[in-house]
Amino acid sequence: MIILTLLKLNRVILALLPQSKILFSMKHVNRFVLITATVFSIFSCKKDNSGSGDQITPPASKDFAAIRGHALDTRIQKFKVSTDAPIEITSSNGTRVNIVPGSLKIKGAPVTGEINIEFLELYKAGDMLVTNKRTMGENGDGKRSMIISGGSFYLNAFQNGIELDRGAIINMLVPGDLTGGADNEMTLWDGGLDEDGNLTWTPVEAGTGDGQNKNRIFVEGKSYYAQFSNFGWTNIDKFYSDPREKTILWVKAPAGFDGKNSAVYLKYKGEPNALASLDVFDADKQLFSEHYGQIPIGIECHLIFVTESNNNWRVAVKSVTIEKDKIYEFNISDTQVVTESAMVEMVNNLP
Repeated sequence: MIILTLLKLNRVILALLPQSKILFSMKHVNRFVLITATVFSIFSCKKDNSGSGDQITPPASKDFAAIRGHALDTRIQKFKVSTDAPIEITSSNGTRVNIVPGSLKIKGAPVTGEINIEFLELYKAGDMLVTNKRTMGENGDGKRSMIISGGSFYLNAFQNGIELDRGAIINMLVPGDLTGGADNEMTLWDGGLDEDGNLTWTPVEAGTGDGQNKNRIFVEGKSYYAQFSNFGWTNIDKFYSDPREKTILWVKAPAGFDGKNSAVYLKYKGEPNALASLDVFDADKQLFSEHYGQIPIGIECHLIFVTESNNNWRVAVKSVTIEKDKIYEFNISDTQVVTESAMVEMVNNLP
């Protein structure tokens, strides 16, 4: 239909031209008709995935989980070491980890020979977001609040594909300049994952542990020196402190997006090493929430909606000043599709 209409337009234009110009003009008019018809044909058949309409189909939860899993897997650093000598590994960021070989066991028996070590380190909000490793800590009354990180770490060890027992004597030296300088108020935290893969941190009591496995952290020069006893997730953190009245934060995502195929994160302005998540999705209200009422009223922050789109990230950011009991809303028209690296850079560059 479009092409026929354009051909009729072509005949009308030619009828109005002087005879001397017809031959010259026919070439250009026909070229115009061909190009225009092609463009119309392409765009009339192409599904709108630009985020400007409401035709976007929400991804399956497994696809959203897959891009998070990919981000996590590509950040794991792997080492092969011998237990016949003191074990030391150095990460790509200069973090040093020492493990006492004699403290390693597998199913209760001492470990000998070679082992494989996996190490992951996260310092900035962008990397925390794409791996879904937030900084939210248990504050003692069952609620979770934002914590400021001096580094989040995953450490594990295997022999022949079997995990070593969790307890060991582990020492770690972390450069403080990776997070803006060492802070004497930082403490040691232990991380646990829920069934949805959300990470929550609980404080570790200093001096606890069996025998030489004493858990503690202190500043040595410009670095953090941590001693801990368990493989898994470990964090150097402190609670974010703000005396203002608190409120519950509510966010409405585009239709069809929920806590399985999308997520909403919260980044406080001026805090590059912290990231909270709105980890509760109220199916009745169709709203995301942190549901603890721990967000300071008047604080400036960035709300970040993310989901998956053809193995990339679909993202929208709203910079807001938190008001009491307000519902913030994202529309598909607010979103754009970016690569993982662009996603990380975008979040890290937020003020």
